[in-house]
Amino acid sequence: MPLTSSITPPNPGWPQQYRDAEAQLAPIFGPELIAMHHVGSTAVAGLAAKPEIDVLAIVTTSETPQPWTDGLAELGFRRGGDLSPGHRFYKRDVAGVRTHKLHVCVDGHPTVREMLSFRDHLRTNEADRRRYEELKLQLGRENVAGIGEYLARKRPLITAILAQLGIERA
Repeated sequence: MPLTSSITPPNPGWPQQYRDAEAQLAPIFGPELIAMHHVGSTAVAGLAAKPEIDVLAIVTTSETPQPWTDGLAELGFRRGGDLSPGHRFYKRDVAGVRTHKLHVCVDGHPTVREMLSFRDHLRTNEADRRRYEELKLQLGRENVAGIGEYLARKRPLITAILAQLGIERA
């Protein structure tokens, strides 16, 4: 079972793809939107990644108002499984290829701090960025069971880096 996308070399167009997505997504959340961030590997310059733009929307409510559902559906986003209480997940595929992942977290959710801290650390720490990239490339080559296997095998390194930053994963 393949990953949702193959890992590719860094693409200087990823930040613009995020900005385009943010411009489309932000109005959907209305006044409940606190902030929106580009997260995940495509948010780290020089890092190989699955070419899927990860968006983190921080909102004021743990509810999912119908206008959000309708607006996201109009943009091609469909609901994935909730990753934890207060952390909703959506995905967007175009022509059968995953292009975007949207994490909608209520303000104060531990995932917000984890995602932003990990991204910021990789942006400034070349050694850990390279170590993470090497692991991702290896896992991409060795993967036989799909995205679940890939995520599970990345988790120990992410957890270790976050622990160095004083953050325990939720």
